Amino acid sequence: MSKKNRETEKHHEGLVFWWCFSFAEKEYFFSFYLTKAEMLALTKEDVDFQNNQISITKTYYRTERRDIITTQKMEQSVRVIDIPQFLTKEIETYVNRCYGLPDNERLFPIVAEAVQHKLKRACVKSGVKQIRVHDLRHSHVAYLINQGVQPLIIKERLGHRDIKITLNTYGHLYPNQQKKVADMLNAVRNENASVD
Repeated sequence: MSKKNRETEKHHEGLVFWWCFSFAEKEYFFSFYLTKAEMLALTKEDVDFQNNQISITKTYYRTERRDIITTQKMEQSVRVIDIPQFLTKEIETYVNRCYGLPDNERLFPIVAEAVQHKLKRACVKSGVKQIRVHDLRHSHVAYLINQGVQPLIIKERLGHRDIKITLNTYGHLYPNQQKKVADMLNAVRNENASVD
């Protein structure tokens, strides 16, 4: 591998790591909904820079030293997600630095193991518990739940086939709303009682 290719690969690895796993930056990590395989399959033509959207239509894996891009396993996994404008700008800045990048070329031409390795190094360096890359997706969902995002929206963004998958996986993270419901019913009754 030439020095230029090593530098380019290092740059790609660094951006993938920053884009998805930055603990130091604000909410970048929390603005993303993709699996590692979906992220590594992204191309420039998947990003709608005008409407702040990403089309998720394929996945990436590597076997026998060959990169393989396939369509999503399930129809529900094919989706278009809205992304924050700041993330669209960051992707656009990155794409513009990749001189001559064809529209159908992978944005991040690295292997999945490199992403996991970067995360592991960051965990060791920061002294936090080591986690899998996919665990970041779970953390993201926990953040959305904490922000009050409804389960159906989370299901759609994650590409789950059925709301049951979302609720069975993340239902325990929803706070108990029983007291809130009881308080709301009390408030309605008290309001109606004062009108009588």
